[in-house]
Amino acid sequence: MLVKLKLFAHLPIFGFMQTATITEIKKALNQSTQSELVDMCIHLSKFKKETKELITYLLFEASDERSYITGVKKEIDELFEELNTSNFYFIKKGVRKTLRRTKIYIRYSKKRETELELILHFCLKLAQLSPSIKRNNILLNIFDRELMRMEKLVLKLHEDLQYDYRNEIKHLRSLII
Repeated sequence: MLVKLKLFAHLPIFGFMQTATITEIKKALNQSTQSELVDMCIHLSKFKKETKELITYLLFEASDERSYITGVKKEIDELFEELNTSNFYFIKKGVRKTLRRTKIYIRYSKKRETELELILHFCLKLAQLSPSIKRNNILLNIFDRELMRMEKLVLKLHEDLQYDYRNEIKHLRSLII
C-alpha cells in the first residue's frame, strides 16, 4: 500500500491531477516500452489539432526543412488571398490570424533560419497587401514589430547569413517607406 501511495504522491488530496514536471515525465517515458510510447503519441494526437500537427512535423517534415518552409509559405499565400479587404477591421483580423498561424509553424521547427524565412515571407505579403498598410497604424505596427524581431534574430546567426538577411530586411523596409 505504501508503494502505491508513493507512485501517486504528486496527486493532490482533492482528486484533481497535478501536472508532473518535465523531469518526472522524462523519467516515466524512459521506463515505458516502445508500444506504450506509440500508444501515448496516438492518444495525445486525439486531443488537440496542434499536437497532431507537431507529431506530423516531427515524423514526416523535420527531415526536409526546405519543403516544410515551402509548404508553410504556400499556406501563408493562401491565407493572404482569402483576406477580406473590404475594410481595415477585417484586414487586421485576417493578418493577425495569419501571423498567429505562422508562429505556430515556427514553434514546431525551432530553427532560427526557418523563423526568419517565414516571417520575411509574411512581411513581404503584408507589404504587398492592397489596400496599402501605410494607411493603417495597427498594420504598420505589426509590420515594424516583426521586422524588429527579425533584426534581433539575425544577430544570433552566422555572419554570412546575417548579411543576406539584413539586406532582405532593408528591402522590406523600403517597400513601406
